[in-house]
Amino acid sequence: MVKQDLIDRSPVRKFEKLLGGGVKAGEIGVIASKKGLGKTSILVQLAIDTLLQGKVVVHVSFNQQAAHVMTWYENIFSEQAKRKNLDKPAEVKAELMSRRIVLNFNQETVKTEQVIRTIRALDESGIKAESIIIDGFDFSKAAPDSMEQMKAFAKETGATVWYSANAELDNGKLPAEYAAFESHVDVILFLNPVQDGIQIQVLKEHGNRNVNTDLKLDVKTLLLAEK
Repeated sequence: MVKQDLIDRSPVRKFEKLLGGGVKAGEIGVIASKKGLGKTSILVQLAIDTLLQGKVVVHVSFNQQAAHVMTWYENIFSEQAKRKNLDKPAEVKAELMSRRIVLNFNQETVKTEQVIRTIRALDESGIKAESIIIDGFDFSKAAPDSMEQMKAFAKETGATVWYSANAELDNGKLPAEYAAFESHVDVILFLNPVQDGIQIQVLKEHGNRNVNTDLKLDVKTLLLAEK
């Protein structure tokens, strides 16, 4: 299989279709769940799909060291390449990772405006982020205007933005600290363990609420299920 086949046959295509086209340029998505259910795995799979399309990804981690994040990319790409029998996987991987930037910050000291300044500086140096991943974000510690700032930056640059955050549902809804940011978020997903995998609940899909889909993660690999 060649690289284009990996793009065309990716389960990300189904993921996007069931989410009204997914998170598009200038939009923000949030993946929430209890710790350890696969949020980072989904973000990395989305990032790899973007990298395969020749785009630049900036992955900001607030909860993992850069080396740990890079291991996620290595392991998920290797599993995908093996499953699809990808031609020349080492060459493809080297090409992809040359367009991936990993930044590691502490949310106690680095706020959204500083993250934006860093990504803008990359852009000015010739590295334009077309996808921004913000992993391990704590909404309870975020400034009230942080999501508004990121939304404006995404619209300005045409980037897609995905966040992940730890959370539990309260009567089917995310905790109150999320409410102040929701108007600036286009897609909200929640991961819920079920008998045959990890269900991806769609709490918000653009103008729609609580959309029923069959999106799941494989419980063993934490990869997006292909069926």
